[in-house]
Amino acid sequence: MVRRLRATPGDEMIVALRGALSGDGPAVFAGSPLTPLPETVPVRVALVVESSGSTGSPKRVAIGADALLASAAASETALGGPGQWLLALPTTYIAGINVLVRSLSSDTIPVELAPGHFDVDHFAAAAATMDHPRRFTALVPAQLARLMNAPTALRILRRFDGILVGGQATPAPMVERALELGLNIVRTYGSSETSGGCVYNGVPIGHTEMRVVDGQVELSGAVLGEGYLGDDERTALAFHTERGQRWYRTGDTGRIDDGVLTITGRLDDVIISGGLKVSLAALERMLNEIGGLGDLVVVAAGSAEWGEVPVVVSTRNFTIGDIREAIVDRLGRAAVPARVVVVDELPRLPSGKPDRRAARSVADR
Repeated sequence: MVRRLRATPGDEMIVALRGALSGDGPAVFAGSPLTPLPETVPVRVALVVESSGSTGSPKRVAIGADALLASAAASETALGGPGQWLLALPTTYIAGINVLVRSLSSDTIPVELAPGHFDVDHFAAAAATMDHPRRFTALVPAQLARLMNAPTALRILRRFDGILVGGQATPAPMVERALELGLNIVRTYGSSETSGGCVYNGVPIGHTEMRVVDGQVELSGAVLGEGYLGDDERTALAFHTERGQRWYRTGDTGRIDDGVLTITGRLDDVIISGGLKVSLAALERMLNEIGGLGDLVVVAAGSAEWGEVPVVVSTRNFTIGDIREAIVDRLGRAAVPARVVVVDELPRLPSGKPDRRAARSVADR
């Protein structure tokens, strides 16, 4: 038995999700409206999330209703109970969809921002209309940074009982500043394959389990998706079963200290420069920790001499020589960026994440 997919605009998504979660309606497709839809999906699938990611090839993650509801239940428990949600992320991404699923699960009415470019004033105005005693929202770090720099929005942010921040690594200085400002931020970790965030502030929520195998983070639990629609090979590489327990290989590197997970990078972001390994994620994290270097990403660029070299794409020009010694001491000489490419605005995906492929194109010019 199979169900036909249908695409729905954002303002109709909650209606479509209700039917998909209850089994009364067809599965929901979340992705570009220009993407041709498959005719059918397996009966267990309630949602298909299309994602090209920031570096990888396109994929369609199939997720069951039980996984989505397990994610919502785990989040509600971790946050201390139900509340009203403000939707500030696109419903073409799992983080935006989860806001609606959590609202359905807790029988609350979400407040939605008008679709389009994120606007601080619109966020503040929407948040002011929330009437539930407990308020939540989900943001990416770039949105949080803009809101923290706006005094009127900052006052509104303090009224939220939980501000989930995920989608990419949140720089440590941003986290520290948010806490100093009295914001109830929760750093989330997860992906479409895990029905969204399933690790809060480094600790798994609900029945999620985590481990690190050969340096790679693996996750398990009721929140795991079914796999990749129409791609058995990719599914087999990412999901595996061990002693009757199903695990998802995240592709992220990390470590677990006293039960707290720290993500250290991506398996696919390590380059070989002059015969030496360089973690682009570690370098980017270090530059963000230094602060004052602008909104930036670190990408790889080709080099006739070294093969590949790290390049910084940033909204602010700075002199690499001023920080060279610190980089060498911490990450080695090969990690010193070859150059800084200055842009007016960092290229981003609709989700708010940096568009690393576009940034690399800029770096290679």
